[in-house]
Amino acid sequence: MPSFVAAALGGLLSLTLAGTAMAQERFSLFVGSATENVMRMVKLADLRDDDVVVDLGSGDGRIVFAAAASNAKLRGWGVDIDAALVTRSNETAKEQGLANRVHFLHQNAFDADLSKSTVIFMWLWPELKRMLRPKILAEARPGTRVVTSTWDLGSWRPDEVDGEGTPVSMWIVPAKVEGNWNWSLPFGDRQASYAAVVEQRFQNAEGVVRVGARRGIFDNVRLRGEDISFTLAMTLDGAGFVRHEFVGKVQGDVIEGSVRISPSPHDKTVVLAWRATRTRDSAYFAPAGLIVPEK
Repeated sequence: MPSFVAAALGGLLSLTLAGTAMAQERFSLFVGSATENVMRMVKLADLRDDDVVVDLGSGDGRIVFAAAASNAKLRGWGVDIDAALVTRSNETAKEQGLANRVHFLHQNAFDADLSKSTVIFMWLWPELKRMLRPKILAEARPGTRVVTSTWDLGSWRPDEVDGEGTPVSMWIVPAKVEGNWNWSLPFGDRQASYAAVVEQRFQNAEGVVRVGARRGIFDNVRLRGEDISFTLAMTLDGAGFVRHEFVGKVQGDVIEGSVRISPSPHDKTVVLAWRATRTRDSAYFAPAGLIVPEK
């Protein structure tokens, strides 16, 4: 290979590697958070005694320290890829008498264990926050609060925003409700079997259901953490037009709660226990046949 070609290729490789390093540094560069905005993040999180907070990209630890100062019982930790900043943060924790509740790890944010945290703080570049979004949704428990400053999380819209100055936003990690769900409810001496199909995009969910040969649509669906509620109004064979108001908690493949049923203006409203289970297959898709019009 001619020497000038080798030199050119070597220079190109150096530029490529330098560009890669610069890109990584752009996502990971530490810039101290403004004290005012740190306090706004802590306030928006509405911290409780039993909270376990984590700061992804904790820098000098100021967000974790502010959280610990706001509540004398909660525990917190942070992760950062800068070993010097981690060492400084742990030294500060000892100096402030917080080492029994607060600690910091020299770790990549993508390797942090989010499964036991109840609050996740992030003040990172928008690209890095967007790349962390799938990890948060996959690992954090439903109900976990995610609080960030300045930039958002892409198409996952926040549940609450403090727009006084630099935007500070909070997201509530939603339970996973996508899929097929079955349950039964008693109507007199018979049971009505419900086969529902739920579609989900972050905290937004829609649902349809089949009872016998009839189908209906969920209205007013609200999903906040593990709490879900929706209404359903449809005609049921043998019961007529029935309004349902469902409220429950999602626990993996089970939803448990109650349903308020109003059969008709002349019948008494009743409240029943409600338990739905997620299933692989659904009767919703089975042939329905013809529906005989009511007379």
